[in-house]
Amino acid sequence: MPAYFVILTIYFLVPSWREYPDMAQPLWKFLVSVQNVALHGGTAFSHAWSLAVEDQFYLALPFILLLFFPRPRAAIVLSCVIILGGILLRAFLAAQNATDTGVSFRGFQAWIYYPTWTRLDPLVFGVVIAAIERFRPPWWQRLLSSAIWLWLPALALIAYALWLGESEYINFNACVWQFPLVATGMTALLVCALSPRLPLRRLAIPGAAFIASIAYSAYLVQKLVIHGVAEFCRVHDIDLKSAPALIGVELCVYAAATLLFFAVERPFLQLRHRIVPRTLRAH
Repeated sequence: MPAYFVILTIYFLVPSWREYPDMAQPLWKFLVSVQNVALHGGTAFSHAWSLAVEDQFYLALPFILLLFFPRPRAAIVLSCVIILGGILLRAFLAAQNATDTGVSFRGFQAWIYYPTWTRLDPLVFGVVIAAIERFRPPWWQRLLSSAIWLWLPALALIAYALWLGESEYINFNACVWQFPLVATGMTALLVCALSPRLPLRRLAIPGAAFIASIAYSAYLVQKLVIHGVAEFCRVHDIDLKSAPALIGVELCVYAAATLLFFAVERPFLQLRHRIVPRTLRAH
């Protein structure tokens, strides 16, 4: 959260650095993590919508777990209801925002793309996988053993989901099915990455751990940096689609993310590590 508040402060106190003149939402929505409600694109810091979805989900999750922990079957039913309910809800909202050329772009943004209630598929899949690993070891071992057969269908699902969205207009099928298909494929790939039957678990990629460490900072700072590099390119008459511009913006994003990580995120993580009791961290 400290890194988030630093970037949020920059957005509100230094308007000239924003990628768009107008802020996505008022400050109070960012402070209570509801900036994804009634959001539309073309506004500054709009990419923080996904942080709001995660905050809302993980705020509600402990209470849901307390309620359903003694009732594992009810938890399975609830997971299925959330996923199937999301599909039906997206279908209803897509139909409500249908036009002659597909689903209205503004309606898709406001009612399907950004809201929490249509974005729960990957979060539910993640919790289900974690629950299987923790509470159903035999099931988890079967999943890991079957990973050798999962990676190709997983890639096919993701490719098909992305293909659904490859059209000039927003189509109904993409609105309804793209999110759960991508979530299913990514969940299967996660199982593949953890399975001892595939080389992914044993494959060491130099620098991958560091990139993963600064990924959150990169996510926060990316649009500020992209805007700054784009302005620099315009002033110096550099084509925004040229290799120097694209490579330059990539390097600048990682440089800014590294600075944010070491200056803000890492010190506060170390502080949390010292403050939070070891027994609590273990659980």
